Amino acid sequence: MRKQYKKPLLITAVVVLALVGFLFYQNQSTTEGQTQANTKGKADTSVVIAYQTGVDPSKVAQAHGTYSQDTDLHIEWKKFDTGSDVVNALASGDVAIGNIGSSPFAAATSRGVPIEAFLITSKLGGSEALVVNNKAGIQSPKDLIGKTIAVPFVSTTHYSLLSALKHWNIAESQVKIINLRPPEIVAAWNRGDIDAAYVWDPALSQIKHSGKVLTDSTEVGNWGSPTYDLWVVRQDFAKAHPEFLKNFVNKTLEQLEKYNQDPKAFLANEKNITDISGLTGSDAKDIPLLLAGNTYLNRAQQIETLSQVFGKNIADTANFLKTQGKVDQVKPDYQENINTRFLK
Repeated sequence: MRKQYKKPLLITAVVVLALVGFLFYQNQSTTEGQTQANTKGKADTSVVIAYQTGVDPSKVAQAHGTYSQDTDLHIEWKKFDTGSDVVNALASGDVAIGNIGSSPFAAATSRGVPIEAFLITSKLGGSEALVVNNKAGIQSPKDLIGKTIAVPFVSTTHYSLLSALKHWNIAESQVKIINLRPPEIVAAWNRGDIDAAYVWDPALSQIKHSGKVLTDSTEVGNWGSPTYDLWVVRQDFAKAHPEFLKNFVNKTLEQLEKYNQDPKAFLANEKNITDISGLTGSDAKDIPLLLAGNTYLNRAQQIETLSQVFGKNIADTANFLKTQGKVDQVKPDYQENINTRFLK
């Protein structure tokens, strides 16, 4: 009698297993669909913005939440130590908007990263400098020969350092240049591992306590190698959210203009100083000098610079980086990676 039931029982088991498998598949499909929908929904309602620790007046707007006004997009701010880290996040799509220097911008666009510059935060000056350790015995540029210099690779300070060495007729092979992020530079400096560093704040202020400035980006710019601090955006985000970027530009320019109109009044507001210090990690007493070390362009100057000389500056930077082996190729024209329409 038992043999008579074997076949029906086997068929029943197969049917049950098939039903369970079907239900599991349906549940997985529904879950994946919901996850994709949620991800898309989040992308449509929020934006991730990468910022760095450079000192500029627009940090006040960031601290006050001003960028979140007049927009439906939720802003998530993420801090990065270097421009190359920001570029990697932009390339992967982890962030949509990023704050980087002109040198990493030149390198990124040369590699085909789909980004465009839409706003200049500042023309860099004294906020980035080459500092030599008091114990290193460096009194003049020639004393750098044989010394160890730290800098974040493919950053504006890296470009400025290489430009300064060229101006001083010092071959890169005559010094030891090592790649360190700003926090690593401070640690290496304190250990006595490095003789000099070209960096920005807050690391710059920290190493100045036991060092002196040999040159800065104002002087290097005057030698023919200017650098800029920029806001860049992924091109797909720019096409999808033009109004957000116009609002972002307006909020930034408002702060830059407040500083330009009356620097003393801007600095007299202690809240401005504490806001910038809190976001950047810079010592509050250093903020006035750091702000004064850069040039902040108004709307008309932004449009003129981005439409004319900036593209050539980026091409020059890319060509220089190529001669140094930092990029493999150079584009014939960088203007396609520069966008002024959000300034108009």
